[in-house]
Amino acid sequence: MAFSAEVKEELSRQPIRCRDCAQAEAYGILLFCNTFHSRQAKIITESHGLKERLPKLFYRAFKLSFDQMPREGDGKGTFLIQDPDKLRAIFDAFGLGWQSSVALHTNLARLEEEHCRTAFLRGAFLAGGSVTDPMKGYHLELATSHYHVGGELLSLFHEAGFFPKETKRKGNYIVYFKQSDHIEDVLTALGAPVSAMGVMTAKLERDLRGSVNRQVNCDSANLDKAVEAAREQISAILCLEEAGRLASLPDKLRETARLRLEHPELTLSQLAALCRPPVSKSALNHRMRKLVELARR
Repeated sequence: MAFSAEVKEELSRQPIRCRDCAQAEAYGILLFCNTFHSRQAKIITESHGLKERLPKLFYRAFKLSFDQMPREGDGKGTFLIQDPDKLRAIFDAFGLGWQSSVALHTNLARLEEEHCRTAFLRGAFLAGGSVTDPMKGYHLELATSHYHVGGELLSLFHEAGFFPKETKRKGNYIVYFKQSDHIEDVLTALGAPVSAMGVMTAKLERDLRGSVNRQVNCDSANLDKAVEAAREQISAILCLEEAGRLASLPDKLRETARLRLEHPELTLSQLAALCRPPVSKSALNHRMRKLVELARR
């Protein structure tokens, strides 16, 4: 199951408490669903949890049932209300005049209480939200085709202490979050703490993998440098030997050359430990540079 679907399943398990919260959540769903105006309300969803939640939610909020509901086993399910009396009851519940452009604005007066605002945001996410798999990236967004509703959603998030960014895409107004800690906080506030923990865990795993990869790459680069340096040193020593100059070098340089030829796979630190007496890596490196310089001359 996609991570976004898992989040919606978790949100759909939130208990439906007071009628005000039920109406606020239904309001968020209606403003971010497929169609909502004075002639029709249509909600299309693939979420199994939301399919089970919608009938209970709308009955708790408005004491009404859907005119059409999805059949058992349907992938995408359509919930439809076309009865004028039912639609009028919904409009009246939000304090909106019949035939008003309800889908173009949010009646913020119905969302002054924090619990109602949270329920509204949860409903908006259930109908028009998505969140990226945190193992692939960090992005949570809510999309609506109504410009004013998008702007009012931004204000509601600000009131809740969140500060998302906004953009437009293909005629839709998008409110989104890109930082993992902000996404964690939003999911927790909406009622999905398990999913928020999933984001946190994925972040830790990604950071750990990145750290390991950087270390491996660093070690690989250092190994390549060490191999190249050893190859240059051995080439220099063989050059001095061929020119007959190796035997005339000071004892320390001859010992260094011998150790390098006998142990081409060892690092400078390991070679330094084999010297008699042992020397520091810096001292052995100085001897190696001297051999290379003599060979160049």
